[in-house]
Parts: sequence; C-alpha cells; structure tokens
Amino acid sequence: MGLEEYQRKRNPGRTPEPPASEGKSERSLRFVVHKHAASHLHYDFRLELDGVLKSWAIPKGPSLDPSVKRLAMMVEDHPYDYGDFEGVIPKGNYGAGEVIVWDTGSYEAPGAADPEQGVRLLREGLKKGDLKFILVGRKLNGEYALVRIKGDKENTWLLIKKNDRFASTEDVTLQDRSVVSDVTIEELKTGRKPQALPLAAAEAAEPVGPVRPAAPMPHRLTPMLANSAAEPFDDPDWLFEIKLDGYRAIAEIEGGEVQLYSRNNLSFNKRFPAIVQSLASLPVTAVLDGEVVALDAKGRSSFQLLQNSLRTGEKNIYYYAFDLLYLDGEDLRAEPLQARKERLRNLLPELPWVRFSDHIREYGRQFFELARENNLEGILAKRADSRYFAGRRSGDWLKIKIRLQQEAVICGFTQPRGSRKGLGSLVLGVYENGELVYIGLTGGGFDDVGLKEMYAALQPLIQPESPFRQQVKTSMPVTWTKPVLVCEVEFAEWTDENVMRLPIFLGLREDKDPRSVQREIFPAEVQPPVHHAQTDQEEDVGEPAAGEKVPAEETVATAKPFVKKGGAKKGEVNLVIDGQRLTLTNLDKVFWPEEGYTKGDVIDYYRKMARVILPYLMDRPESMYRTPHGIAEGGFYQKETADLIPPWITAREIYSKHVDKNIKFLVCQDEATLIYMANLGCIEINPWLSRLQQLDYPDYLVIDLDPEDISFEKVIETALAVHEVLESAGAASFPKTSGATGIHIYVPLGARYDYDTAGVFAKLVATLAHHKVPGFTSLLRSPRQRQKKVYLDFLQNKPGQTLAAPYSIRPRPGATVSAPLRWEEVKPGLDPRQFTINTIGKRLEQVGDLFQGVLGPGIDMERCLERLQNG
Repeated sequence: MGLEEYQRKRNPGRTPEPPASEGKSERSLRFVVHKHAASHLHYDFRLELDGVLKSWAIPKGPSLDPSVKRLAMMVEDHPYDYGDFEGVIPKGNYGAGEVIVWDTGSYEAPGAADPEQGVRLLREGLKKGDLKFILVGRKLNGEYALVRIKGDKENTWLLIKKNDRFASTEDVTLQDRSVVSDVTIEELKTGRKPQALPLAAAEAAEPVGPVRPAAPMPHRLTPMLANSAAEPFDDPDWLFEIKLDGYRAIAEIEGGEVQLYSRNNLSFNKRFPAIVQSLASLPVTAVLDGEVVALDAKGRSSFQLLQNSLRTGEKNIYYYAFDLLYLDGEDLRAEPLQARKERLRNLLPELPWVRFSDHIREYGRQFFELARENNLEGILAKRADSRYFAGRRSGDWLKIKIRLQQEAVICGFTQPRGSRKGLGSLVLGVYENGELVYIGLTGGGFDDVGLKEMYAALQPLIQPESPFRQQVKTSMPVTWTKPVLVCEVEFAEWTDENVMRLPIFLGLREDKDPRSVQREIFPAEVQPPVHHAQTDQEEDVGEPAAGEKVPAEETVATAKPFVKKGGAKKGEVNLVIDGQRLTLTNLDKVFWPEEGYTKGDVIDYYRKMARVILPYLMDRPESMYRTPHGIAEGGFYQKETADLIPPWITAREIYSKHVDKNIKFLVCQDEATLIYMANLGCIEINPWLSRLQQLDYPDYLVIDLDPEDISFEKVIETALAVHEVLESAGAASFPKTSGATGIHIYVPLGARYDYDTAGVFAKLVATLAHHKVPGFTSLLRSPRQRQKKVYLDFLQNKPGQTLAAPYSIRPRPGATVSAPLRWEEVKPGLDPRQFTINTIGKRLEQVGDLFQGVLGPGIDMERCLERLQNG
C-alpha cells in the first residue's frame, strides 16, 4: 500500500502520531497490537513488513482460542515508528481517541530457514490472502494466521489462532494494561500521561533474535567458558560449584540416541560407552552441559586417572551434569542459571555413571575453604541469573583455583639425561596475540609407560624449525614438534620471567584446540610481554612506508623525539617504534590552515598520548577516518584495509551484513600501529565499543548528545538530565566532550550484555532524559525533524558503530580533542574548544585519566532497571 493513504488522512501539525516514514528492525521483525478507543473500541494489529507496519483493525481483539475466528479489517499501512506510539489523538483528527501499546514483540514465518526466506514467505502469504506467522510477545504467543475472506472486499480477513501449546480459552483482552507504560485506556481518559516503565520497556523491546515457541534442538554447541578470579567471595546472587578436573562434554539426547562430545567437537561416544548408554535411557529430547571425570578412592575428580583410563581400565568414570540447555522443544539458554539447574535436578533420576553437579548459594569463601581442605582443584562461581552464551568466555562465570594448573601446547622435547629413555622434558607454550610464547619445561609426572607413549606420540610431529618466534634457551638440545598436542600441568608459581616453576605433567588434553590455549592468570606484579610478528625487508605499501623488524638495540624509546636516518627525503622521517621501522611522510603538510598545524603535529601528539589512549583502542576494530589533505578538504571512512597494512599490524576479518562479505579491519594494539594510522591521515581515531574477544558484547554503552543549531548550554542541560536518570538508576557514567559541539556519555557494561540489550537500556535512559527536558531535546534521528534541538542519540550502540576515542583529535577548527570530564565540570561555562592538542597534556598532568572507569566491571543492568521502576 505504501504510506500515502496514512499521510493523506493526517495533519502532522494537529496530531502527535509519528510522520510517514519507513523503518526497519535490526534483527527480528516486530509486531504491535494497539488498543484504540476511537469512535468504537477496537484493537489495531500491526506486522512489520518491507519498512512499514501492515495493519488490521480487530473489533473484538485477538483470541487465544483456536475455535474463535476474529474479524480483521485491513487498513492503511502505518509508519514503522508508529509501533512506539501511545497517547491521545485529539478530537477533529482521523482516529481521535486514546491509544495504548496493548502488546508488542517479534514475529516470523513458520518453517523459514533464515530471515530472508521468512520475509519471502510472508510477502507471498500476504499476496495470496493466507498469511501465517509465529508471535513472540508479552500476551500473544504461538502461531496465528490471517486469512482473507474470498468473494468479499479485499480488506476483510479473519484472525485465527493455531492449536499449539499457547492455545487457551482464556479471554486475553481482560489484560487491559499497556505493556510499555502500564496505563489503561480509562486512565488515559482521565488525563494520566503514559510514562515508560523501565522493566516493561526492557521486556517489551525488540528481542535479541527470532525466538520460536517450539525451538529447534541445537547441535554441536561450544560450551560457555569461565573467566579466572584470584579470590573467593560471598554473594547471595551467585552459585558456587566444585571445579571438576576432567573433560568438558556436551550431551545431546534425542530419540534414545546420544551424542557426547568435547568442547572442540570430538566424539566421546566410543571412549565412554557406559555414560552414553546411561544417558540414552532418559525419555527426553535434551542438551546437557557437564564434565566427564574419573573419581579416586576419596570421591575426588582426578585428571590423571581419567587420562590413564584407557591404559589402566579405570571404571570409576562419571558424567557430572551441571547445566540444562534444551528440553523437549524449549531452548533454555536465555533462562536464569538457577532455573536451568532446578529443571536439570528434577530431570535426572538415579542413573548409573551420571550424576547431578550440585551447588551452594552465597557462601563462596566457606565453600572454597572446604574445597581446599579436601585437596580439590578449586571452585566455580556463577551468577544465579546468568544466561548461557555458547562459545563465550563470560565474567558471569568465574573459576577460582586452589591448585595452579595450566593447559599448555607441546612444542618439542629435550634429549634425556642419564638413564632416562626417549625424552627429557616437554617444551611448553601458550598463545598470546596469536603467537606461541614459551612458558617452561616439564619432565615430571611420567611413569615409564607414560614416557614411552609420549615419545611415540611425538615422533610423527617432529619438524626442523622452532614454532616460537622468540629464542628458547635450554640446557639440553631440543627436538621441535608441530604444536598440535595439548597437555595439562600443575605448577608452583609463575616466575618473574613468566615461566612456570616446577611444572608436573598431568596428562594430554584430547578435548582442547591448541589455538585456544592461553595463560590462565598473570600475577599482579607481572605484565604479559608483547610479541610482534617479524618480517624481513617489507616493501613500502601505500602512503606510509612500513616496517621491517629491527634489532632491540636499535629501538627508539617512546618518549624520544623523531630520529632522522640517512636517505630520508625532505618532509620524511625514519623512525623505530616498538621494534618496527616506519617511514613517516609529508610531515610538513598543513592540516589546519588557520592555525598552521601540520601532519607532523598530529603524529607528535599521538606519540606523546600513546600511553593514555592505547587502553581504549587495544583489541578493538578500527573504522579509519582518513583526512590526508587536512580539515579543509574533508575525509573518508575506510573499514576494509585489504593489502594496505603491513603484516606486523594486527587485522581481523569480520562479517558485514551491509555488504554481505568479510571486511578486514585494522586493530590498533601498540604505539607503532597508532602512528602508522596517523601517517595515513587519521586525525580522528574511531574504535568499536566491543573487543575482538567478545565482539557482540560492548564494554560500554554510549549516549551521544548531538545538537542541531542550538547552543552548547542546552547540550550541558541535556547531559545533566541524562546524568540525573543514570544516578537514579545507580549506574556509573563518564562524560567527555565529543571534540566538536556535543557530549558523549559512557556507561560501563563490562561486556556482560549484548548490543541489543545495551541499546534497549540506552533508549530507555534517553527517553527518560527527554521527558525531563522535552522543550529542547529530541529522539528523532532525522536532522530535519530536530532543528534547534539536542538529539539524544542512543542508536550508536550497535556492532560496527564508532565514536571518537577518548583523547582523539577531531578534524575541526582549533585542533580540538575529545576530552574526558568530571561531572562537576559539566555546567554552564564549559567550553569544548578549550581542550586542544596544545592543552590536553597539561590537563592530564593535573587531573589524570578521568575515563579509566569505563573499562571497569560494569553496571548491574537488572538492578538499575529495578531502581528506575521503583522510582
């Protein structure tokens, strides 16, 4: 239909309804049901499709009863933004009366293999007059159909509920309150204004992805992993489990068949047939997470016993299940851990070789001491309300070790001494920044048979060259091997050289991918070494000539000025940073005509500021904004680095749905890369909000205050309104100047929430702040619709979106810098032009880095929502 009919029926100056414009959900298609008290009370049923909301008026409202067919009259298409509309349409306007959002959520086509196919099926169904869909809402769930009545007018349809587990004879229209503001039609008539309830708004927001009422069983899952913590703690919101010392294993149970497999998808079916047979007796379709362990005489899990079980015939092997991910058509991964574990406890009967891994709540310190007394490996701490994120290492799960154990990649072996046969010690490594790093030798923990088996296993893997880039010194000659075997060792401590002291071999880790092996914990006083890729005589590529590796004795310290070398052309400097030789070009080119600042000034600034800015850049993909001719001629964004960058610079390929291909992003890990970017003409530095390790989980959310032809004083007032909302929620926040005319407000998340969840919370905060200062703020994205307003931009919280980094220069008059602020500085009189490349250094000396908190543990969003809801 399009929006012409909608626009024809409405006068934008006389009704608060949104203007006629198309839109699109980021992921799932949305549905909305408005309860509308016009001349006759009815319900407006709306489905997002092709940028608009396809709409039907249902006089009696939806039904949950499959035997009831509701009349539905198709009306004009509505704008996408109409889905958020609540309020009163004034008398004299089309549809005058009160409107609430009675229900909202996501929907999809049944049986669609992917979203694109789903949209095609929905279009075809609409055209044929037989539109089938699955709703996931607060009040309406399950499969429905809209069927056009043949032989009648084209706009006469029937809404029919399908007979599924959501079917009911309950009159759902008795639930008469808005799902986003909790008001009723009657309350609107008395003059009450709808105000978003935080919890309701969060629950009614667009779902993270398509959630099916009858979810398909997931297969070949990669387990969720835990971060490390140094000390135990007490907390009523956490569960504590024994840390088992075995093989992590996922169990899929379906139709009496079981697939038991490791975290890197190796089958355990033949290795542990008794466990498989026991699980197969469960009359369910389910996915479990747990650990295969061998128990010693005292009932403790022993990795050495498990490792030797094939040789020794050890029979005391069990599967300890600690999580339930799927059960009989329900995907439980979004449910709280506490609920998942209770369902798992009720699911598991007394079975041979299968046990429930129990837990306690709150008292982590006592539990840790009990584990210590029993000489166990450690404990696990898990948030009781944590969701299950397959393949993700999360701060919602923590491992707290009693005994220091480390997974290690076997990289070679030394010649034996004396009467020892085969090998002396194993040469061990871990991966850091994509490279193998040496962490020590182990020769203890083998009996004669085990030593012979290890020597035999390594023979086919022998190679002439070392897998380490660094030189490894040992007292005995080394035979190098391909780094494909992983072992586990127990050791006393890390030395100052980051090498294990007294490591003892426990066994091979058949269940681990060598590339996933990393150092568990660095002691506080030891910092991990930085290792760079090595190249020989790299050719210059693009504008800057880039870097061959140079000997350490040639390295120029960060604080030293530029060092000119022989052979450099006029306006060029050869410089060594982080062991890489850079040729910096066109240093005399003027980037700011009025002030006379040059490209050399930009590079000099970033050299001086590297120490403070790098923590906000490391591990984050960069969308490079290049202004190679200075601020007068503008610039361009470059995400795809292709072959532009030299091999020593970190890069990562990331899929982009906008161009439907992988894009190779630059990642700024060190000062050399930062200066390389500056030499490309990157005056401004634009990192992602999330890091490579957790690309879908931002470290912070951002509200960008963007003024449109309005004074900076109003930006300050808006920032204080946002701060007031965040303070009432108990949420920490950190402001900084944008470096232009706005203010950026960051809220730390600690990578605990995905982008969709962050975006919902940001929208809620922006909306509540807008209600505080509605006269000069706007939530509308189009500049035309927010003239002389401050735009509360919450839409920056999406994968791939970027903002100027803290301390980034902006290509603006005056060479201004995005400067972190104290909240007490955000007041009338604040002038963002006072923070420039000439002034920010002195400010840092006086106040330090005010932005460090954004990299902290993050807010508890659930508690923040509760505080906002409770006023």
